[in-house]
Amino acid sequence: MKIYFKSIIIFCLIYLGSFSAFAKSNVVNIYVWTAYLPTEVAKQFTKETGIRVNVSEYDSNETMYAKLKASSDIGYDIVFPSSYFLRRMRQQNMLHTLDKDKLPNFHYLNPALLNKDFDPKNDYSIPYLASITGIVVNSDSIAPNSVLKWQDLWRKDFKNSLLILDDMREVFSMALLTLGYSINDTDPKHIEEAYLKLKSLLPNTKIFNSDVEQNIYVDEDAVIGMGWNGDINLSQADNPKLKFIYPKEGFVISIDCLAITKKAPHLENAYKFINFLMRPDIAKKISLEIGYPSPNLGAIKLMSKELQENPLFNPNEEILKRGQIQNDVDEVLPLYERYWELLKIGS
Repeated sequence: MKIYFKSIIIFCLIYLGSFSAFAKSNVVNIYVWTAYLPTEVAKQFTKETGIRVNVSEYDSNETMYAKLKASSDIGYDIVFPSSYFLRRMRQQNMLHTLDKDKLPNFHYLNPALLNKDFDPKNDYSIPYLASITGIVVNSDSIAPNSVLKWQDLWRKDFKNSLLILDDMREVFSMALLTLGYSINDTDPKHIEEAYLKLKSLLPNTKIFNSDVEQNIYVDEDAVIGMGWNGDINLSQADNPKLKFIYPKEGFVISIDCLAITKKAPHLENAYKFINFLMRPDIAKKISLEIGYPSPNLGAIKLMSKELQENPLFNPNEEILKRGQIQNDVDEVLPLYERYWELLKIGS
């Protein structure tokens, strides 16, 4: 009898140990931008697969990069770097090379957003959402067809009127484009020219802000300035007078990507989750809730005709051709930062 009970105890200990190990492995750990993954999407994945989604959030690429750089064994499976940080992480061997055979939903992605310089064959990244930086006007105060170029923001009648994004790369990109240069320019002379160009815009600048940009436009505390298409798309529900303009000189296209970390502890679950996010019905749900254009053509086909034909929510190929993808400018980043600091203090 003692032997019998002893056997039961041993069996239970083995079973509990196995169950504990299974529980630890039956998860996927996500490190994502704040409020960038709908809770319902994570819940649906768990319901369908039994794999629990652990979500941690960050507020900048710099925060995410620093945390992963400090410890490659930190335990995250999937991260969401923007294009220019993806390139840096790829070059520093921080990411896992993707096996496309494990991502059958890859074929739904828009070819216009694939094979970019930051990841030429998409060996390390999957487009998650895309954003475009353009001009925002309140049509009650300013006729949209009177502002078509970034250069128009320098008009004297816009003195102390502009909302300028509190984002160094975005703001310098605007100036570089007005000068006819690439948004990824690394020529010190061109960067200085862009700084001087921006310095001449300070009299028109009312506020630098990125955190509550939507609220400022909705409340009409600013009626013209820079903005992101996804934010304005959502803001139009509260203020339909807001219009978004794709500037003639060009604009920044930012692609936030899905990537698997080099030492992902739950690699197979990471593949399953990324493939799930590329499923058209799921990609549609993400795009509608977050408000940004989906790189998933299958998702777009599931949307209403009104949304499919809305250039703000779904810019067509002709619009996308005018944009430039933001890349890493690591070698001259300190120069950009020095000029940005001078600009912000108005000198």
